[in-house]
Amino acid sequence: MPELPEIKAHAERLFADYGACTLSGFKALSFTALKTFTPRPEVAIGEPLRAVATRGKYLVLQFESAAFVVHLMQGGRLVAEPKPTAKPRGGLARWSFHERPNLLLREAGSEHRAGVWVVSEVESADLFQSLGPDADELTQPQLDSILAEAKGARVHGVLRDQRLIAGIGRRLANEICWTSCISPFAPCSKLDPRQRTSLLEAIHSTISDSLKDERSRDEMVSSKHRLSNVHHRSGQPCPRGDGDQIREISYTTHTVNYCATCQTKGKILADNTTSKFLK
Repeated sequence: MPELPEIKAHAERLFADYGACTLSGFKALSFTALKTFTPRPEVAIGEPLRAVATRGKYLVLQFESAAFVVHLMQGGRLVAEPKPTAKPRGGLARWSFHERPNLLLREAGSEHRAGVWVVSEVESADLFQSLGPDADELTQPQLDSILAEAKGARVHGVLRDQRLIAGIGRRLANEICWTSCISPFAPCSKLDPRQRTSLLEAIHSTISDSLKDERSRDEMVSSKHRLSNVHHRSGQPCPRGDGDQIREISYTTHTVNYCATCQTKGKILADNTTSKFLK
């Protein structure tokens, strides 16, 4: 799933192409695409696109009277549609503009979980009330408070919890834990002040590096092609040159990658169902 750096870079490219263009129409191509009933999308017709912002993993297309909030889920993209068809493959929703080709929300696969919400006020939208602070704007006091409230919860899971910190997913959580030399399974309550500071620095530096890499691309790529030291690198040498290799622990929904030498004092978790988690 695209994370905060990919979403931000995607938003920048969209605004570069569609900024100030006038909306001439909106159509949901799937009955599951539009998630709200009021305000109606039509209220923004005739208005220019003022901004393409982000909040966590959401894109926000801002017009004068309303904003379209888009979640791309796993395989969604907003792409130009120079030659519209009645039923574009994977098409979920379409924005039409006077000055530019249509903008199509397209999602690969058959699940089609991506969606669009229309809101009057972005800041007060119910959709965002359950989100934590955006990861790239996180402060040390905020992180300290989050870790304290999380108590014995493991760092990797807390980083990915959008209710606590918005914008971090599987790849970034792996990269942040490796960058900070902290075990992904460390209980939050066990982190000392130095580790908490290192964790925040890793959050900011990892996002900054990823955003720089994304800005160098013309389009959003899949997770396996994104900037990575440990994510999707199981069996490869640790980039720190410590003589160890990147290991993985697989779950139903995600894989945790780590270096035992860097992060767990050489201890290896062999079985995530029967072994004790490393501290």
